Amino acid sequence: MARVLGDYERHLVAERDLAPHTVRAYLADVAGLLEHASRLGHTEVGELDLRTLRSWLAKQQTLGRSRTTLARRATAARVFTAWLVRTDRATTDAGASLGSPKAHKTLPPVLRADEAADLIRGAAALADDGSPVGLRDVAMLELLYATGIRVGELVGLDLDDLDRERNVVRVFGKGRKERMVPFGLPAARAVERWLAEGRPALRVEGAGAALFLGARGRRIDQRAVRTLVHQRIAQVPGAPDIGPHGLRHTAATHLLEGGADLRSVQELLGHASLATTQLYTHVTTDRLRRAYQQAHPRA
Repeated sequence: MARVLGDYERHLVAERDLAPHTVRAYLADVAGLLEHASRLGHTEVGELDLRTLRSWLAKQQTLGRSRTTLARRATAARVFTAWLVRTDRATTDAGASLGSPKAHKTLPPVLRADEAADLIRGAAALADDGSPVGLRDVAMLELLYATGIRVGELVGLDLDDLDRERNVVRVFGKGRKERMVPFGLPAARAVERWLAEGRPALRVEGAGAALFLGARGRRIDQRAVRTLVHQRIAQVPGAPDIGPHGLRHTAATHLLEGGADLRSVQELLGHASLATTQLYTHVTTDRLRRAYQQAHPRA
């Protein structure tokens, strides 16, 4: 079983090209499943059956795991058993009939449009002195909010991913799926200033083609971007404490509130399923409901 787990890791990394944290999560879930199967007396992965999978999930439930965690682990089990069949390590797909509890679909808070504007203005004011780091911070915040890209996608951008004539950025999302995302003039101006004044001042040998650089002149990492977003949002009065993913939710919510259709938002965000994008309609519906209750005489 340990050897199979190693082969599965190589499959996730080399063939599916998943992000490191996704690989770790899948492997941890599958390792837990195999350990449970071993305690039940199974010695080969081909012996996995539906009863074993269900008893594993039931055990997780007795340990107090959340519905979201149970749903994720059921998905990990189904993906793993399907791979076993495809690679002739099992004759039947035990996970094909495995159900899972529906995860509670909750979204973190999002910024109002005026709060998002205050966030950018506050960062721009701090960059008035022309400091390279300040110019970079404004460009990153503008691009995150303008495009709704993930923080991992942002830090992975190279110079040639940016189409400065059409104001479009090429993004490689989950599974290295490529998509083109447009951005507006405010983000374009901020990025242009960063490239003209900020990046040359920060760049050191070894920076390569990275679009955004850290304080030491090489490609910036995700932790630095998360810290930046939290620090800047803390300076916006009344704004909820959100990170880069909260800015992604904010961008999607504002697009839908502005009249964008779900399919377009799905393409922009790089969601594999429209159901994921539909979560954002819950936010906008909640806002409509609050406005109705506050304004309608018979609410």
